[in-house]
Amino acid sequence: MEAWKRLGRNIFVISEASAWWLGDWLVYGQRNYPDRYKRAIEETGLDYQTLRNYAWVARKFTAARRREGLSFQHHAEVAGLPQEQQERWLAQADAGGWSRNELRARIRGAVAGEGGRALDAVVYVRLKALSGRKEQWQQAADSSGMPLLDWIASILDDAAQNAKPIEQTAATPRG
Repeated sequence: MEAWKRLGRNIFVISEASAWWLGDWLVYGQRNYPDRYKRAIEETGLDYQTLRNYAWVARKFTAARRREGLSFQHHAEVAGLPQEQQERWLAQADAGGWSRNELRARIRGAVAGEGGRALDAVVYVRLKALSGRKEQWQQAADSSGMPLLDWIASILDDAAQNAKPIEQTAATPRG
């Protein structure tokens, strides 16, 4: 743990908070340290949501998919889109020398041209739980330094990230 924390401090100082490096550091920590966000906040001084955004974008773009000519923020602008759209928008931004703001404006223009249909809609999920479970979850969220809803989302994101794909099998009749 100490080596991981020391590495985080060095990356932060050397790169002046390089979002890619910090995102990759957090993704690595996800596999090895359960309370990485609490510790990462302590080590970097950055807030939870900033760190979470770095990790989210780093997960969306493996090193091979990152475009050297574009900033982390360019990638963040398209991270919520399907991969094909990410590639198309990044290729256009790279070829056109677009700023992050120009990329954002062009994506918004495309959405407006589609009748305002959002490219990445927000979905609300309702969860029923016994009060004792909510209190337990709240304690876990507090101990990790996160608001409850962010903690729940991070647990679900981690579970989805680590889930093994279900193999398609032929349906077998039950007898």
